[in-house]
Amino acid sequence: MSNTQIDSTPEVASSLGKTGSFIQENRKSLLIIGGAVVGLILLFFAYQKFYLAPRETDALNQIYKAQQYWEQKDWDKAIKGDGNFPGFEKIIEEYDNTKSANLAYYYLGIAYLNKGEFQKAADNLTNYSGSDEVIAPLALGGAGDAFVELKQYDKAITYYNKAISKGNNQFAAPIYLKKLGLVYEEQKDFKSALETYNKIKNDFPESTVAFNIDMYIARVEGK
Repeated sequence: MSNTQIDSTPEVASSLGKTGSFIQENRKSLLIIGGAVVGLILLFFAYQKFYLAPRETDALNQIYKAQQYWEQKDWDKAIKGDGNFPGFEKIIEEYDNTKSANLAYYYLGIAYLNKGEFQKAADNLTNYSGSDEVIAPLALGGAGDAFVELKQYDKAITYYNKAISKGNNQFAAPIYLKKLGLVYEEQKDFKSALETYNKIKNDFPESTVAFNIDMYIARVEGK
């Protein structure tokens, strides 16, 4: 019986030698690259701790007054501030890249929507970025509302669908499904409207939107 031997031919030895030679020849470059990576990591954590964190705190201390005005439906002060505290526009300008600035896009968009300034509403609501199941669907649905008012129906459909996907629950989804159906009706796409209304009836029968959905279904079937 023959024994399996480890290949120690000159070619293998030569290959290993070349690898070792490569490391030796490029040791300085490898050390520089490694040091640069470590430096970038340290810089990132320093940026987070010493720059972003204090800005997050400052933004939180500044935004609350604008939120109060927003809840009171005092849209102008919510947007522009009251002279002592900044409005949402200033929060976005001065505290960009913070969570408060991101949230301000939602508040600002809804404020403009209520003021009838639909392009500004769309611009701000589409700038909000979040994966939560509460604000994100409202921002997407609000953008859909703004695009409806601008008669940009294809964009409205896109954002209503995003809102439905993000807020797939008994509260949000039926509301935006109904709005989506109305847009399809506006476009004379009665087949899609019927499918949308039937989805409310079948998937969300306990929702308040479903209570009178048969009226919408009958109206579309009649067309």
